[in-house]
Amino acid sequence: MRTRPWLTHAVAALLLACTPLMFAGTASAQQTTTIRIVLNWKYEGPQAWFFLAKQRGYFADQGLNVILDQGSGSSAAVSQVATGAYDAGFGDVNTLIEFAAKSPDDHPYAVYQIYNQPPFTIAVNANSDIKTPADLEGKTIAGPANDGALKLFPAFAKITGIDASKIDILNIEPRLREQMLIRERVDGVFGYVNTIRFSAMLAGIDANKDFRFIRYGDYGMDLYSNAIIVSKELVENNPDAVRGLVTAINHAIADTLADIDTGIDAVMQREPLLNRDVETKRLLATLRDEIDFDNMGDLGLGNIDEQRFAKAIDIVVDAKDLERTPTVDEIFDTRFLPPKNKRIYTLDYEAP
Repeated sequence: MRTRPWLTHAVAALLLACTPLMFAGTASAQQTTTIRIVLNWKYEGPQAWFFLAKQRGYFADQGLNVILDQGSGSSAAVSQVATGAYDAGFGDVNTLIEFAAKSPDDHPYAVYQIYNQPPFTIAVNANSDIKTPADLEGKTIAGPANDGALKLFPAFAKITGIDASKIDILNIEPRLREQMLIRERVDGVFGYVNTIRFSAMLAGIDANKDFRFIRYGDYGMDLYSNAIIVSKELVENNPDAVRGLVTAINHAIADTLADIDTGIDAVMQREPLLNRDVETKRLLATLRDEIDFDNMGDLGLGNIDEQRFAKAIDIVVDAKDLERTPTVDEIFDTRFLPPKNKRIYTLDYEAP
């Protein structure tokens, strides 16, 4: 995984044309469409744009009545959309790749890519003798059943040449993850880097000092991660609703990047019991580690590099021994993206 220089000052400058009609709703005269969205996890800072879009009426401007529910994991969000429990979700595209490979005629689509760098990791205690993937053999690694890093572990094991059968996998409640690791009840835990870092902070643990991270991206797994995923039925039967959904979220991302506090205000309004300082830091770290990418000017936020995405599909297919390789177009539908000039951002913020 590439490391990036620390960026300075918690401010996001948005390069958008100055017109009041930029994000104007196109569905004001249409019948309201209800869309149920399942998020990737319990309510937290990096979901700010979803809550802000609802709070500021951006969904309503597009003729949408959006219902937001907290999730139980990025992988679970994909299956919940695929089975029809939800119309859309914030889920892991790698799980979507696997689903599409197995069910080519009945799978959701990614329509707006948000996490462009792989956040998947195994965290171990800093004083542990586990320093490389090979050191995981004979150990016990724990994680929530629907965690994206756990789901991708067979792929990670194959790429790194370790014998996964020699590793015990323990499913645990998300709230127990960091405490079980620091108390050495397990040898390591699966998760997203910033989920672990800031959940540890809430528990009084300094993850930067007490934990060491074995990051999947450092071992050749150059994968995309969470995207806006919508059902096949919604794409085929109501493409205007999909377009409106993406437009509203993109607008709220712009607002959040322009004023981080505004985004966090929306999160706190949704869940007042959260720790504002921790969620602000979690959001800023997510912007730096998972959303920021080098070719923003070429693609704009929300789009993908097709060659890189095709390689990511190959990684998942090969590592999981899938019988079919989906095409990029089967997974990601670019038709609903706003124009590129409305998705170009300059990020300039202080690392937490």
